Amino acid sequence: MTQIYLYIIVAFIIGFILAWIIRTIAMEKIKKVLKSTQGYLESETLKKETLQKENLQVYQMKQIVEIESVKKLLKAQEINKLQDSDILLLQKSNEETEALLEQGLPAMHTLKMQLIEANNTIARFKAQQQLTKK
Repeated sequence: MTQIYLYIIVAFIIGFILAWIIRTIAMEKIKKVLKSTQGYLESETLKKETLQKENLQVYQMKQIVEIESVKKLLKAQEINKLQDSDILLLQKSNEETEALLEQGLPAMHTLKMQLIEANNTIARFKAQQQLTKK
C-alpha cells in the first residue's frame, strides 16, 4: 500500500513538473507574441505621427500656395483695371484725334499722331528695360 502511495506521489510530482514546463513554455510564447505586438504598435504609432507631421506640412504648403495665388490674382485684377482704364483713355484720345482731322486740322492731327507714336516708343523701351531687369 505504501508503494501505491509512493507511485501516486511520484506521478503527481512528475505531472506537476510537466504541467509547470508546459505552462512556462506557453508563457514564453505569449511573452514573445506580446513583445512583438508591442513593437508593431509602437511602429504603427511612429508611422501615424510621421504621417500627421507630413499632413501638417502639406496643409501649410497648401495654405502658402493659396495665399500666393490670391496675391497674384489680386495683382492681375489690378493690372486688368489699369489696362481697362488705359484702353478707355486710348479710345478717348483716338476719338479726339479723329475729331481734329474731321474739324479740318490735319497739322494738329499729324502732331498728335507723332506724340502718340513717341509715347508708344517710350512705353516699349520701358517694357524692354523691365524685361532685362528680371
